[in-house]
Amino acid sequence: MIDTPTLVDQYCHGVLRTELGLGTFEAQLGRTAGPPASGTTLFDTQTGFAVRRWCPPPLGLEPHCTPARYLARRRELGTLEAGRRLLRSTGISTYLVDTGLPDDLTGPGEIAAAGAAEAHEIVRLEPLAEQAAETSGTVDGLLANLAQAVHGAAVSAVAFASGSAVRFGLAHAAEPPEPGEVRAAAGRWLARRRAGGPLTDPVLLRHLLWIAVASGRPLQLHAGADDPMPLGEFAAATGGLGTDLVILHGYPYHRQAAHLSSVFPHVYADLGPALARTGARAAAVLAETLELAPFGKLLFSSGARGLPELHVVGARVFREALTRVLAGWVHDGAWSRTDAQRVATMIASGNARRVYGLG
Repeated sequence: MIDTPTLVDQYCHGVLRTELGLGTFEAQLGRTAGPPASGTTLFDTQTGFAVRRWCPPPLGLEPHCTPARYLARRRELGTLEAGRRLLRSTGISTYLVDTGLPDDLTGPGEIAAAGAAEAHEIVRLEPLAEQAAETSGTVDGLLANLAQAVHGAAVSAVAFASGSAVRFGLAHAAEPPEPGEVRAAAGRWLARRRAGGPLTDPVLLRHLLWIAVASGRPLQLHAGADDPMPLGEFAAATGGLGTDLVILHGYPYHRQAAHLSSVFPHVYADLGPALARTGARAAAVLAETLELAPFGKLLFSSGARGLPELHVVGARVFREALTRVLAGWVHDGAWSRTDAQRVATMIASGNARRVYGLG
């Protein structure tokens, strides 16, 4: 048996505070652009089946109960009590929480109290820049406020994250933009800010990333649905500067993310949704990642957002997959049990504690 007594969830979000009906629950479960197709349900997915397998017991129900029975019990207990029971069943001892989404989600303090755990904040760069722009009337003021905001946040944050820099910024170039480019982009953005909208200017996004790199805090980059290989150029440009890069959401390009972690000493790969979304097939995905990535470069996360059930699924599926893969190699004689246990502890918590300075 491979033991992972505690986990560090190196990337997640808070949970919703409101009661959820079937439609709202499914919308959070699937994270799709709209409702399921007529006559279908998002419970009929690997994630949905994993929720029905792992989440009923903490609420006093049998595994694999129907969605209607599960949601009725959830409402009976109430949002706070159900969330408390679910989070405390995960075995997660530390949450690193991205607070940059607009949803009404619990913050690090609330999720720590509900889960009887520690929690630290991950600051997302784009909302931080948008807040700085609100108080900036000139280009010089904006650029000064951006730098001040990032370096000020670095005092308490354990990491920075970017959700759009790969898609909009690094797709154009990996190197720092020239000062003239930055000033021109800042002027364009200030003019557009009157109409609102998110930060998507590629020059300012790259400028923001390089301010974050200078802070020395680990930088988490969402690879999204695109091939993360453009991150290779950014990894090459940032090598030796003392800032670690963590590739998030690399699935289904998990092998490329694993490869980048093997090539660059400061690049790490997140396991989160790659396992949570594949459910019963998670062991195969994990084995593919372990083929390429150094074991000290992989980090567990749930990647959960909105539903405490997704924290449960992330933790349970990870443990099951890790035990199945490593125990199989021990059984075959390829690994010793001692080495398997050591690697399991590294991926579950040790690597994250080292990267984020958690002690």
